Amino acid sequence: MDTRQPETVAAVDLGSNSFHAVIARVHENDVQVLDRLKETVRLASGLDDEGHLDPEAQRRALECLSRFGQRLAEFSASEVRAVGTNTFRRAQDARDFRRRAEEALGHPIEIIAGREEARLIYLGVAHSIQPDAARRLVVDIGGGSTECIIGEGYEPMRAESLFMGCVSWSQRFFPEGRVTAAAMTRAETAAHQELETIARAFRDLGWDESLGSSGTLGALEQVLVANDWSREGITLAGLDRLRERVVDAGDLSSVSIPGLSADRVAVLPGGLAIARAVFQSLNIAHMSRSHGALREGVLYDLIGRLRHEDTRDLTIRAMTQRYQVDTRHAAAVERTARRLLGDVAEAWDLDPESSRMWLRWAARLHEIGLALSYSGYQRHSAYLIQNSDMAGFSRQGLAQLAALVRNHRRHIVPEEFEALGPVQGPATLRLCVIFRLAVLLNRARAADPPPEVELGGTPDAPIARFGGEGLADRPLTRADIETEAEDLAAVGIRLTIQ
Repeated sequence: MDTRQPETVAAVDLGSNSFHAVIARVHENDVQVLDRLKETVRLASGLDDEGHLDPEAQRRALECLSRFGQRLAEFSASEVRAVGTNTFRRAQDARDFRRRAEEALGHPIEIIAGREEARLIYLGVAHSIQPDAARRLVVDIGGGSTECIIGEGYEPMRAESLFMGCVSWSQRFFPEGRVTAAAMTRAETAAHQELETIARAFRDLGWDESLGSSGTLGALEQVLVANDWSREGITLAGLDRLRERVVDAGDLSSVSIPGLSADRVAVLPGGLAIARAVFQSLNIAHMSRSHGALREGVLYDLIGRLRHEDTRDLTIRAMTQRYQVDTRHAAAVERTARRLLGDVAEAWDLDPESSRMWLRWAARLHEIGLALSYSGYQRHSAYLIQNSDMAGFSRQGLAQLAALVRNHRRHIVPEEFEALGPVQGPATLRLCVIFRLAVLLNRARAADPPPEVELGGTPDAPIARFGGEGLADRPLTRADIETEAEDLAAVGIRLTIQ
């Protein structure tokens, strides 16, 4: 009999139009939603042309997050995953705003890339419907971006994120709520231009059914059904009827359409223009509504991490295969790094579980740059990490992994750790010291184990104590360690060799 207690987890989706949180109890394969929170924040409406968020938009967001934070106050860090999407990606002052947002929420916030957002949306949709062999097109029109994904089962085959959303399009083409036929045509044409880069490839790939995710397409379906323009789902004919009604009204302040909620009026024309362009560009006649969305995808991805079914591990494995990594050497580096971590994790204030995870990934990817060139390969490795679509990783996660890999040899670049923030930066630098020593001690790539060493001291003054014969019969290793001490001294870390 299974006596394990159910896990309670939460996912937070900080979208450009609305903020959502979903809380669920998980036991074996059963996921039971306990609570949902939603607030229309319209974060994207506060973003100016230079990418700065105005104080009012920030105030709305922080007040919402403080309310969410009260609900999530009893959750541990591992039980919550919060993600920021398009507006967080675009905001020039995102780092400072994210810090204050994390304080309000009480949990870290990951800023995810567009294709990672698309992957998570598909995951949320796939888990909301009956599993079968059908190939699906999933479309999500958000406040600042539109995601289009084709997939089978729980796996996306192609995922794209386009730079258009209901909030940004409404502001750009329908200022102050004025809607004209010419403005609607311009908005639709601009959307067609965004879709032009993916439409042919999507049509060639094909699908058996199309599903609309999240708020905009859900709101459009609600309006079409309420006005008898569709019996179920969304149709191009129904969108055409709605277009006529909105253009005839001319001003959103005078729009009164059955099924249209008050909080959707301001962003209706932008979302409608994008939806019509999607239907026309991809030759869609009918689209069903899915109740799964990004927040559910984040939830299921989090559950996978808790159950050691982490998408990031699969991503790392795929990259080691793609770049033909010497897995035996990578494993040796990882073993040494884990042993050194065990010596200092508590004294250096490093979380053992997450630290082992980052060291494992760094060990497996630190040599992928050799596929390009040996000279400066650590820089090539970091470049490949930062410029690859790595499913499961946030932007901060990629930056952290790239910093470890980029700085595993030669001179350390302090700015790369400073960019990670006042908490993550110093912790990652401490991990980097461990990782550099692990790589150095395995430089010979020999079948024999590396020299015995115990790591101690403090993060600013580490002590490497060599056992047995020490380095007496390893002059090259001693020279490497001495050079390492010089490199660390350049960034204020005094390594002592005993």
